[in-house]
Amino acid sequence: MRLSVIDHPLVAHKLTALRDRTTDSPTFRRLADELVTLLAYEATRDVAVEPHPVTTPVAPTTGVRIRSPKPIVVPILRAGLGMLDGMVRLLPTAEVGFLGLLRDETTLQAKTYANRLPDDLSGRHCFVLDPMLATGGTLVASITYLLERGARDVTAICLLAAPEGLEVVRQAFDAHAQVTVVTAAVDERLDENGYIVPGLGDAGDRLYGVV
Repeated sequence: MRLSVIDHPLVAHKLTALRDRTTDSPTFRRLADELVTLLAYEATRDVAVEPHPVTTPVAPTTGVRIRSPKPIVVPILRAGLGMLDGMVRLLPTAEVGFLGLLRDETTLQAKTYANRLPDDLSGRHCFVLDPMLATGGTLVASITYLLERGARDVTAICLLAAPEGLEVVRQAFDAHAQVTVVTAAVDERLDENGYIVPGLGDAGDRLYGVV
């Protein structure tokens, strides 16, 4: 597993506003959207491209375009939906699939309740969107699902990560698995309830309210 923590003043500024308990849901959604676009810029650094001829108003030249098969973006329901627009804004040609995983608050294990993805992901670069990498159970389950179906690379984009969760992901995937985690910050620890400290609270509730 590779880890990329984005050290950038704009990333830190937007993350600070997201952490603030007084930030309301509309503002939280906007900030999350903007932050994801910044993280996605780094997360797509290794996306596969191929040469592509183009004619400018002055002369022919050769540039690049994203290579087939197209990348696929996979938001983890429900909180991952708040990251989707920011991601596809930067990668509009990507396809979008969905995974619904719910963390059991007693066992802290992830359970799948929804799946809208192709059975065959051979050669695909998958971008998993999940705001909080806390215990790591949800992310490990998601990445395992994608790799078992043939995904070439899996890049997880998370607003925040905890050391405990990162270690779980690291232990789950050996050096041969093409797994990368991109995040705005690695926080101190998890509390007794499995929440990131200092964190930013429950991302799903802050995005959409308590339902």
